[in-house]
Amino acid sequence: MKLKRVVVTGLGALTPIGNTVNEYWNSLLNGVSGAAPITYFDASKFKTRFACELKNFDITEFMHRKDVRKMDKFTQYAMVTTDEAIANSKLDLEKINKDRVGVVWGAGIGGLETFQNEVINFTEGDGTPRFNPFFIPKMIADIAPGQISIKYGFKGPNFTTVSACASSANALIDAYNYIRLGKVDVMVSGGSEAAITIAGMGGFNSLQALSTRNDDPKTASRPFDKDRDGFVLGEGSGTIILEEYEHAKARGAKIYAEFIGGGLSADAYHITAPHPEGAGAKKVMLDCLDDAGLKPEDVDAINMHGTSTPLGDIAESKAILDVFGEHAYALNINSTKSMTGHLLGAAGAIESIASILAIENGIVPPTINHFTDDDQIDSKLNFTFNTPQKRDVKVAMSNTFGFGGHNACVLFKKLD
Repeated sequence: MKLKRVVVTGLGALTPIGNTVNEYWNSLLNGVSGAAPITYFDASKFKTRFACELKNFDITEFMHRKDVRKMDKFTQYAMVTTDEAIANSKLDLEKINKDRVGVVWGAGIGGLETFQNEVINFTEGDGTPRFNPFFIPKMIADIAPGQISIKYGFKGPNFTTVSACASSANALIDAYNYIRLGKVDVMVSGGSEAAITIAGMGGFNSLQALSTRNDDPKTASRPFDKDRDGFVLGEGSGTIILEEYEHAKARGAKIYAEFIGGGLSADAYHITAPHPEGAGAKKVMLDCLDDAGLKPEDVDAINMHGTSTPLGDIAESKAILDVFGEHAYALNINSTKSMTGHLLGAAGAIESIASILAIENGIVPPTINHFTDDDQIDSKLNFTFNTPQKRDVKVAMSNTFGFGGHNACVLFKKLD
């Protein structure tokens, strides 16, 4: 069978550096850091006392308080960005066939704050099991796409993908496949995460995964820098409306880019550490290129996973050199996590949005906070350090890798 073409027709973003797509994009181009001292709880005794929280965000501006009480933050964030993306897509909800609209969402953790608070309340009580009746429906990772489908009446495929930090890229690939196989016309996809909590910060600190640069949070996320010391935890959501090309064209939709390929692989190596030679990262990029029918030299830009961890940045850089050879030096490579921090299960979605906007606007956002080259990373690679670079981006790749060795890679192309 001939596969359908898939295009991007709507975007929504809620990030530590902007609460809409436009705010997010402008902050990326201006090299804004989202890292600051934690305000959600008293972190004074934690190894890491900062994170990339949302700024100037009030959920009651978007939904009624009674609905807020029924949703964990990760679902609230998903609803906000989906509202923006659907409005941006200009889908006519009265005319489209909602049986052929689905929702595939990504969340690495789900309702961590809800789980944490319910357990704390129980342990501080007298042993009587007094739990909120919304405890389970708020906590479960699949509730975000469920709530989206209930609000809009979308009756197509509906589920959550969980592959740690690769979750939302995984979701996008699943959504992409449903459309190109002709099962649906439109998919709402992306991911959300809200793990800046006592349990989240404490757990990642115990893994020694987070930066502890408490004296200078704004420069703590420094991918590829010699003195990087871990990632900075972020939160938020990204929604992308994917649509079958002919369906989008027939309704006169604005098309941001074409989604042309997805790759998935496993490191099969370690629960948290990447394969030292980037074997899984190499395989997922090659699989993605093969899926798209492209050669390495067709790619112009890569938004790397680039978390600012000592091992991860080296392994991914090696993988890019293995896959792209001499063409690697002609690429614009960046890590937007230098600004947003690491949004875990939402990372793939917001970084895909950054790649799509790089195609649309002909400019690649920078990797900020670079001070010293690492002699284990090839300094001839163009990491787009500290300043955005104008470029005609015809094809952009985005990598996301997760604990457990999960790797996902997506490719977007300027529409012919």
